[in-house]
Amino acid sequence: MKPSIILYKALPDDLMQRLESHFTVTRVPDLKPETVQQHADAFANAQGLLGSSQNVHAPLLEKMPQLRAASTISVGYDNFDVDALNARNILLMHTPTVLTETVADTIMALVLSSARRVVEVAERVKVGEWTSSIGADWFGIDVHHKTLGIVGMGRIGLALAQRAHFGFGMPILYNARRHHAEAEERFQARYCELETLLKESDFVCLVLPLTEETHHLIGQKQFELMKKSAIFINAGRGQVVDEAALIAALQNGEIHAAGLDVFEKEPLPIDSPLLSLPNVVALPHIGSATHETRYNMSACAVDNLIDALNGKVEKNCVNPQAAR
Repeated sequence: MKPSIILYKALPDDLMQRLESHFTVTRVPDLKPETVQQHADAFANAQGLLGSSQNVHAPLLEKMPQLRAASTISVGYDNFDVDALNARNILLMHTPTVLTETVADTIMALVLSSARRVVEVAERVKVGEWTSSIGADWFGIDVHHKTLGIVGMGRIGLALAQRAHFGFGMPILYNARRHHAEAEERFQARYCELETLLKESDFVCLVLPLTEETHHLIGQKQFELMKKSAIFINAGRGQVVDEAALIAALQNGEIHAAGLDVFEKEPLPIDSPLLSLPNVVALPHIGSATHETRYNMSACAVDNLIDALNGKVEKNCVNPQAAR
């Protein structure tokens, strides 16, 4: 008999067929309590869980006594209670490699569009404001040869440093939990304390996961350290930044502009001041949102679950110590 799993995310047909060749699949729209109650038997018997963008915490796990592995179609896993998973020896799989290049592209797009005011001036063209040769009120600032500060030198940080260093001749500063020899050798990146990075960078790019240590890592004090000409980029997790402090820094001219793909609350509320500030580029969390990358993420997550339930966990596991 095939193991039973719960799928809470739509998959392309070929990946669905692959999943069904290994498992008995129950498809549900979400993991809300009413959905779990409606499919109580399926949840009670499921050995696997596959999807994204839903909370997987202790109350849900109590309804899934047979669960052995969860596979998320994402690199981030802050919506999973890892301690609760560990307590039950449930493996958590994620997709840390397939989205690296695409997210780095998105960050570089935020750097360029914020500096050159691409979104703002494009809208001005569309409403008919371009009626003669443009003046200084349309100008942006250069990106090339400016100093780029990267907070978090993981896979995405490395990919961003490569683009900035080789493509735009940008000196690279970085702050991370440890020195990164590859970044220093390939891109002449300089490790520095966060305070130094904030003071010296023309662009400050956050590429950090959300943890207890990183929650509101960047707030009023940190924005005050930055250059008034600096541009702040966040494509990691919204709650790493105190959003009220960011709004104040933008309104008060403490920093020049911001390019944001993540926010403390998503979707971004329509009454957020960030939406009315002309010096903000706000994207709807599109870091990995290309057809190719989202397909590859789903394929990786399917393979991860197959491997986990077959006892072949060699990569992409958040908590390998939970293996039974």
